[in-house]
Amino acid sequence: MLNFIVRRCFYSLLVICGVMFFTFVLFNLAAGDPAAAALGKNARPLEIEAFRRGIGADLPLFFGRFCRTEAFRPGDVPGVYRREFAEPELRAVVTLADGTRREEPVAASAQVFQVPQGARAEFYRVQKNPFNSQFFRSFAEVVRFRKTFPYVEFFDFGRTLTTREPIRELLRRGVWPSLALMVPVFFGELLLGIALALVATAFRDRWPDRMLVVLSVCFMSVNYLVLIIGAQWFFGYRLGWFPLWGFEGPRHLLLPVLTGILFGIGGNVRFFRTVFIDELGREYLRTAVAKGLPPWRVYGRHLLRNASLQIITKAGAGLPFLFTGSLLLESFFGVPGLGFAGVDALYNSDIQLLKAVVILSSILFVFINLLTDLAYAWADPRVRIAG
Repeated sequence: MLNFIVRRCFYSLLVICGVMFFTFVLFNLAAGDPAAAALGKNARPLEIEAFRRGIGADLPLFFGRFCRTEAFRPGDVPGVYRREFAEPELRAVVTLADGTRREEPVAASAQVFQVPQGARAEFYRVQKNPFNSQFFRSFAEVVRFRKTFPYVEFFDFGRTLTTREPIRELLRRGVWPSLALMVPVFFGELLLGIALALVATAFRDRWPDRMLVVLSVCFMSVNYLVLIIGAQWFFGYRLGWFPLWGFEGPRHLLLPVLTGILFGIGGNVRFFRTVFIDELGREYLRTAVAKGLPPWRVYGRHLLRNASLQIITKAGAGLPFLFTGSLLLESFFGVPGLGFAGVDALYNSDIQLLKAVVILSSILFVFINLLTDLAYAWADPRVRIAG
């Protein structure tokens, strides 16, 4: 069992590294210059320089000693660039009118830099550590080793681009509302789905079974947005049973939790009913019924125990997608969780916060799959041998 756990943890670590690499490519290469998106076209070079240094966008992508800088800006005279920052060592890459490029050093004492007519220049400051790059910085945002206690620091994504609030504090505040919403939805739809599926199995081909199947198909067919808006209108606005917005106490969570359970209960009942009916046809259950065992032992001890792998599969596959569902629930019900923060970051083009939410959700997905594999091994020892 220990070897199985070690192997699965190692595979999960490789998957997390791959996810972080593709996240880096998505946000650092495909997203373009974050300074232009956040500050606009009319920002001063001093503001652009400070912004890029604050989030590490001036560093080389993977490896290198040259960092992008706005230390010079075009002066009033064509071809003349004027220094604004006192950099100890600078390099200028001059592109001539014919397209040829040349590199020239810029002395620290030089206040202006002039290029030939029709040429343009780009300036880079020199750093000592070539591994100080955007790629390695993205990994350091997730885990960083320190020389002082506690020696390891996790999830330091800097500050948001809009409010300049520490992202770690914002995520720390948002994780509890998200858990308060997601955990009851997860266990509610799972346990209620198993219970109703057992009822449908016990009354197979009779009116309770048919009624549960019809209701399950109905809930599976309703769009999530339609269900949310309908629940808000009927239970919140028309009947006034629940508040429609905010997170001030447990009463504010009742309606979003009920909505999330209703959305997931249909698929769970249909899936578990199929699994349980398939198990009822096996020899060991027919033998248990023939021996005269009471129904609670047949269903509770034998049926559920041997269907545990399918239950774990369904629970493990559905749990990561609760985060996607919480995006809608938190947005429509005003719950200040991680989903609400992710939608807000998307609307405000806050790349730093959005990247943090994407990485955390990816790590959550991998971690849940790891727990699912370990639960497989616990429920069925044959999985340890095959894995």
